[in-house]
Amino acid sequence: ISTSVDIIYVDFKNVFKFLAAGTHLGGTSLDLQMQQHVYSKKSSGIYNRNLKILLVACAIVAIENPAAVSVASSRDTGQRAELKFAAATAATPIAELFTSRTFPSSAQAWLSYVNLPTPALCVTASPLCYVDIAIPCNKGARSVGLMWWVLAQKVLCVCDTISHEHPWEVMPDLCFYWDPEEIEKEEQATAEKVVTHKEFWGEWTAPAPELTAAQPGITGHSEGMQCP
Repeated sequence: ISTSVDIIYVDFKNVFKFLAAGTHLGGTSLDLQMQQHVYSKKSSGIYNRNLKILLVACAIVAIENPAAVSVASSRDTGQRAELKFAAATAATPIAELFTSRTFPSSAQAWLSYVNLPTPALCVTASPLCYVDIAIPCNKGARSVGLMWWVLAQKVLCVCDTISHEHPWEVMPDLCFYWDPEEIEKEEQATAEKVVTHKEFWGEWTAPAPELTAAQPGITGHSEGMQCP
């Protein structure tokens, strides 16, 4: 485990990624327990939150057996990222145990009975009952995927598996959830653009009808000309 101060290094590239994904943006409602993670509020009523990753990474690394760390997501937007996180950190994914949006609150209660620390990605309106470490996030697919990616990166940095000096070779978009309907719409839009492009250039390169029509033959320069 890394004991140097570089584990608290702030990677501004990750900060820019957070801003691009809108991870720092919350909702319009705020739970009292989540108030400690909010530092400002927009005029539109959206809360801005502080992001907390290092504490969760240290809690994960403190467990000697990485396979004893279980990760779960109750939403489709997080299950792909969960599997990628488990593959990178040797954790145990349990995505197959829960269908979408059916993660029971009783599971968190049982974890508290055996003194297992429970980190969670939380929106501003999330109640923190049975949650030991709250990671402020939002429900966006890009935000959730990026948060899992950064958390995996931080865990590997604390374990000295990778270094802050060299970027992680795994790209963040591998953790993003892609809606099949959106993919189909994008493919259709791309196909329509290709067809329109071909039709345009086909019309542009086609010879004009008057140029392809048969022209009357002329046998000589003087033919058809009247001399005075």
